[in-house]
Amino acid sequence: MADEHASTVDPPGVVRATGWRAIFPPVQWLSNYQLRWLSSDAVAGVTLAAYGIPVSLAYATLAGLPPQYGIYCYLVGGLFYAMFGSSRQLAIGPTSAISMLIGVTVAEMAGGDPARFISIAALTAILIALMCLLAWIFRLSSLVNFISETILLGFKAGAALTIALTQLPKLFGVKGGGEQFFERIVILAGQLPDTQIVVLAFGVGALGLLLLGEKFLPGRPVALFVVVLSIILLSVTPMGEMGFKVVGALPRGLPDFHVPALRIRDVDGIVPLAFACLLLSYVESVSAARAIAQQNGYEIDPRQELLGLGAANLAAGLFHGYPVAGGLS
Repeated sequence: MADEHASTVDPPGVVRATGWRAIFPPVQWLSNYQLRWLSSDAVAGVTLAAYGIPVSLAYATLAGLPPQYGIYCYLVGGLFYAMFGSSRQLAIGPTSAISMLIGVTVAEMAGGDPARFISIAALTAILIALMCLLAWIFRLSSLVNFISETILLGFKAGAALTIALTQLPKLFGVKGGGEQFFERIVILAGQLPDTQIVVLAFGVGALGLLLLGEKFLPGRPVALFVVVLSIILLSVTPMGEMGFKVVGALPRGLPDFHVPALRIRDVDGIVPLAFACLLLSYVESVSAARAIAQQNGYEIDPRQELLGLGAANLAAGLFHGYPVAGGLS
């Protein structure tokens, strides 16, 4: 990872903030913001929302939480990161790896109690925020250099396979099932004769459009087009009655402020879970932030990223969410 003393390279005419103002990176560039950028930023924001909403619903389900909790993570996590993070384009929200880790680990701790599951997931995010604050105070961002890239790559590859296997039944329009990896493969293989062709064709078509858009229309809001097109097709055609499962109505309004209850016996499980999520979150976020910054001609501050991620996770934990991170998506 980058040296913890790396600093943001400011655009011409921007005076670097000092003291408490340095904690808020937007202070360093917001005064130099040009209105002509607003339209492009608005398109980017709408496109990200079009992509982030369905993805966040899926990630929350993967984590074992109500679907709307994923949207809460994107909403409050992104807002608070924007105030403290050093990246100007990084998207903050639930990720596949963290969602899977939360879903597997918290399920054992909650013992089948949905309310307890929600509280433990939120507490994990709050504890990550506390760890980020301590790491920021003691300048521990350079310790990430000692994390093996091979281990992280192996974990993410395993997570990708597991996530793909949990989503394939939905692509084929079958029920799926099973708890273990190979058990799920066997069950899915046995259900393939019941594949709903219309559902499969719809999913493959959407995936094809996304891949073609990435290749031939880079930088264009292809994801927004695919999401809008799918909504229109399922709303105005009989396709909605052909085996497609929809999320359904979600609670209206913004999430309310909530401090989750802590049980002493949960501490032994939450602490290692929070630490594992922190490592995944920080490494993935800084890697993505650096890649985006290089494309846009500036540098990120790895130490400041601890503060940004801490603020994002604190907000997520206090507003019915679970641990969040940044990614290239």
